[in-house]
Amino acid sequence: MTMRRLGKRLVLALASGGLAAAGPAAAAEPLPDPFVRLADVAPEIRQDMRYASADNFTGARVPGYRAPTCILTRPAAEALAEVQERLQADGYSLIVFDCYRPEKAVAAFMDWTRSNDPGDRYFYPEIDKASIVPDGYVAERSGHSRGSTVDLAIVAAEREMPLPPRPGRCDFSSAPSTGIEFGTDYDCFSPLSATESTEVSPQAQANRRLLLDAMTDAGFKNLPEEWWHYTFQPEPFPDSYFDFDVE
Repeated sequence: MTMRRLGKRLVLALASGGLAAAGPAAAAEPLPDPFVRLADVAPEIRQDMRYASADNFTGARVPGYRAPTCILTRPAAEALAEVQERLQADGYSLIVFDCYRPEKAVAAFMDWTRSNDPGDRYFYPEIDKASIVPDGYVAERSGHSRGSTVDLAIVAAEREMPLPPRPGRCDFSSAPSTGIEFGTDYDCFSPLSATESTEVSPQAQANRRLLLDAMTDAGFKNLPEEWWHYTFQPEPFPDSYFDFDVE
């Protein structure tokens, strides 16, 4: 599994049971209808919310992410629960990296692309920062802000590991001992991240197909350039973009 620092954080979380399942969401501000916290719908889905930490391409926590929690429209969350049930029967679990994304976070991404801050080059080892927007890796608007898009992968449901140290770049192929191999890490700005890339290992291709089939069967559509990116359809808000904080 090429999940950067599922490494450092997962070792600590497994020791306390913290990442085995998200658990019920703590009391927080009410969400606009029909948004829900995924932990209230499918608490067994693991959450590793990258933009609520510094573990992302900007190298810092992203504005708008006040808590490491996944928020989605209810139809999308309930569909994910169906995928989780299917995968659990085969010994797997979903792990989500990003869900609803406030517009202020998208604006912060664009501000970063125009700044002198290099962020974390782990996520873009082969391209210049100036190419990130022209090459389509970051855009001025995101479907995540409509509330039914999720970035995710599959992990072994019961596997306890320490994972090996983080490699130097996102476009590596992990060893089988890490769990599930996808050929790149999440959010890797590389052509290798394309779902149908044949430049990753046969095992990574098979695991991407496993995820694709499970998500498609539940009503999600994949973004071909990113193996981890799925949008539930029909979207409740196909033309609306939201900006409330993740908390």
